[in-house]
Amino acid sequence: MDTSDVTLRPVDEADLPVMERVLRHREDASHFQWFGWRDPARWRRMWEENGLLTDDMGHLMVARGAERLGFVSWRKIQMSLASYYWNLGIALMPEARGQGAGTEAQRQLVRYLFAHTPVARIEADTEADNFAEQRALEKAGFTREGVMRGVIFRDGQWRDHVRYGILRDELG
Repeated sequence: MDTSDVTLRPVDEADLPVMERVLRHREDASHFQWFGWRDPARWRRMWEENGLLTDDMGHLMVARGAERLGFVSWRKIQMSLASYYWNLGIALMPEARGQGAGTEAQRQLVRYLFAHTPVARIEADTEADNFAEQRALEKAGFTREGVMRGVIFRDGQWRDHVRYGILRDELG
């Protein structure tokens, strides 16, 4: 896939079924993102309340032209009264995985967050067995920082996560 035309944009109402599909439908969710069936109206309620963009979190669609590839998200991690950083994530449609769109979307999100917020750090976590996402984060400029043992419960087991980070002054 040519990733030069991959873009990020705010979520509109017509995007909500894609967001629901990529996380709620077992056959479309990534193996690493299937956590069971959840509230089917969650995305709609959040979108109606704030358009999925607040001072503490956000979601943007990953698109190529009119094609919706998935979405990226970020949430604030408050470390002290005076400092915070972002933790980001991504969920792609099955047909968009493994083609570079995720790397490009995460690269664009990092640039966006550093350009529009004063944070010095952005991090991302992924399951220890999710080698494709680890490669994507490294290609997007993140550095592997370590393993957090037993932090995510999925499919009847506690699983390890790998933490990645990028600092503002490391942005190329």
